[in-house]
Amino acid sequence: MTPSGSSAGPGRLVAPGHVAPLFELHSTPDQTLALADFLGRPVVLVFYPADWSPVCGDQIGIYNEMKAEFEAYRAQVIGISVDGAWCHRAFSEARHIHFPLLADFEPKGDVSRRYGAYREKDGFSERALFVIDAQGVVRWSYLSPVGVNPGADGIFEALDELTPEQRGERAGAAAGGHTP
Repeated sequence: MTPSGSSAGPGRLVAPGHVAPLFELHSTPDQTLALADFLGRPVVLVFYPADWSPVCGDQIGIYNEMKAEFEAYRAQVIGISVDGAWCHRAFSEARHIHFPLLADFEPKGDVSRRYGAYREKDGFSERALFVIDAQGVVRWSYLSPVGVNPGADGIFEALDELTPEQRGERAGAAAGGHTP
């Protein structure tokens, strides 16, 4: 494996096969979460520009509505933007978000930079997605145009590759079947 963070550069996402850069960020004004807290299960990192923008609201809302599908993979979804913890709290409460939104606020964009997902000229995160396996290795990454909601299909395809036995279960769940 390649050392953590060595594949990211300006405008270049951490590539599959590289160890995901570790981080610890505020999930609330007085609590933090670290990527290491989720070792042992897949993680879906969702970098996005801003809580209250229309595209971001739709994107985060889709992932929130798909909570059961992510749970079928034991995958933890984590949203990251440069908004502050208080902003995340208000947005999360207003939209009834059921996964952590982390504040890459100070130093501004530090984690986004380490993942190659920071827009220097604009001062906010790219719309970038990462699927990280249970051992902390990036297995899939995707950079979407900032004004386009990437949806969830690519994420689920990547999760299928991590856990091939889940393919049939997810297909059954999508058709209205039972997901254990």
